[in-house]
Amino acid sequence: MKRIITYGTFDMLHYGHINLLKRAKEMGDYLIVALSTDEFNWDFKQKKTYFSYEKRKQLLEAIRFVDLVIPEESWDQKTKDVKLYQADKFVMGDDWRGQFDFIQEETDTEVVYLERTPEISTTQIKKDLNAKNLATKHESKI
Repeated sequence: MKRIITYGTFDMLHYGHINLLKRAKEMGDYLIVALSTDEFNWDFKQKKTYFSYEKRKQLLEAIRFVDLVIPEESWDQKTKDVKLYQADKFVMGDDWRGQFDFIQEETDTEVVYLERTPEISTTQIKKDLNAKNLATKHESKI
């Protein structure tokens, strides 16, 4: 059995995320998703999520090719998780290229960076939503 592990916030779960998870699952038999906790997102990334950890976890568990969701609580847990869950591949989006090469050196687990789905990103969705909300507030004042 080939085990794949990936990490992320998966806020505002969208087609780009699902596509990335699907391609990760195609690399093996069992997909583990380490989901950033609310505390980790805020304390270490200074990132506020729209949905709570519990809600994001429920959404990931509803996707049929995600086999297990575990909490990501620190940057340095990745090597430990790869060993604990006996992952054969560590998969991340290519915007992280080179950031996790040390995992392959420390564990002999293959590190793979998958291309993101073009033109779909949580950052862009949040930017568009904020612009729309500002425009709506402005129109209501007129």
